[in-house]
Amino acid sequence: MRVRMLASIVCGLIFGAGLVISDMINPGRVLAFLDVAGSWDPSLAFVMGGALLPSALAYIIRSRRSAPLLDSRFYVPANTSIDWKLVAGEASFGFGWGLVGFCPGPAIAALSTGRREAVLFVAAMLVGMSAYRLSRGQRLPNYRF
Repeated sequence: MRVRMLASIVCGLIFGAGLVISDMINPGRVLAFLDVAGSWDPSLAFVMGGALLPSALAYIIRSRRSAPLLDSRFYVPANTSIDWKLVAGEASFGFGWGLVGFCPGPAIAALSTGRREAVLFVAAMLVGMSAYRLSRGQRLPNYRF
């Protein structure tokens, strides 16, 4: 269990470092990418394109293995249908991203900068996630480290 947690932490740190290096923790850069009618900044497109290479490699490796190295099975969504919850979730994600320039991963990485906007975004995200769980009658997670 400790090896899996250590691997998760290392992967998260690598992902976060990539976000910092590419300046994707800067909401201004993201908003400039979304401003196609103004001073458009294409750098986010290059970051997304660069993310396709390791993702494609991971899918190739997954197709050749019965299980990942540190678990008994792959966790891949079984539901592939497009329903109203998926569309509503995508729309609210896109609206929030376009409104403030943060999405969850970069916002968490941006906490390292101490920016007030990142702290507020992550706090609001946690409140929203908790409200959703409670509205579904689910208990809030009890994380133990």
